Amino acid sequence: MKSLDIADVARHAGVKPSALRYYESLGLIAADSRKGLRRQYDASVLDRLALIALGQRAGFSLQEIAETLGPATQAQVEFELDRNRITERADEVDRHIRALTLLARALRHVATCQAPSHAECPSFRKMMAEALKWSGKDRQKI
Repeated sequence: MKSLDIADVARHAGVKPSALRYYESLGLIAADSRKGLRRQYDASVLDRLALIALGQRAGFSLQEIAETLGPATQAQVEFELDRNRITERADEVDRHIRALTLLARALRHVATCQAPSHAECPSFRKMMAEALKWSGKDRQKI
């Protein structure tokens, strides 16, 4: 595959060269050579950077991404993903979606409630009672 200069990789991936150097220090990516002082990367690094971006979007820390992807090598065309860890995160995202969907419905009800006051609305009172059952952890996530 073609080698790309650090500036080209940064431009294609939409990250700063300093981020690439940081990712390299964490073992997330690996340069395959240098041209003078400038790092050169195999074009396959763009796939790895896309996986890093997806992992971050899914809420993984860079450390978790490094553990999930495994060590970077030069010209890494194939990668092995920790499917169990990814499944656990997908389940967590599903739980978060359900909680946010319920919250959105509650907010819409509160905004459109026809009761003279929210204190008189049985649905709103029920929501308030349910809110007290949420754990502190769940409240922080939402």
